[in-house]
Amino acid sequence: MAKKASAKAGSAGARAKKGSAKKPAGSDSGKRRAKRAGGSSTGDAFIGLLQSPLVAELIAVAATAALATLAEQGFGGRSEGGKGKRAGKAVKEAGKAAAAAVGRRLSTEIDEIKKAAKSAKGGAKA
Repeated sequence: MAKKASAKAGSAGARAKKGSAKKPAGSDSGKRRAKRAGGSSTGDAFIGLLQSPLVAELIAVAATAALATLAEQGFGGRSEGGKGKRAGKAVKEAGKAAAAAVGRRLSTEIDEIKKAAKSAKGGAKA
C-alpha cells in the first residue's frame, strides 16, 4: 500500500514540475499571434512581391532568353550517345542566358530609379 501512495505522490510531483516550467512572460508566442491576427507577415510580403509587375516582367525576360538559347542550341541529334550531354549543355547555357537577361533588366530598372531620385532631389531644391 505504501508503494501506491508514494507512486501517486511522485506522479503528482512530476506533474507539478512540468507545470512549473512555464515560458517567461516575454516569450514570442504572443508576438506571433499578433502578427497572425492583424499585422502583415513575411509570407504576405513575399506573396505581394511575387505578384508585383516587376517580378512578372523579370520572369518573362528570363523565360524568353532561356527559350531563345534553347532554340539556338537545337535538339536535333545525329547520334543518341551524345544527345544527353548536348541537352544538358543547352539547358546550362539557357540558364546562363536567363540570368544575364534578368541582370541587365534589373540594372536598367535601378538606373531609372536613380535618375528619378536625382530629378526629384533637383526639383525639391528649386
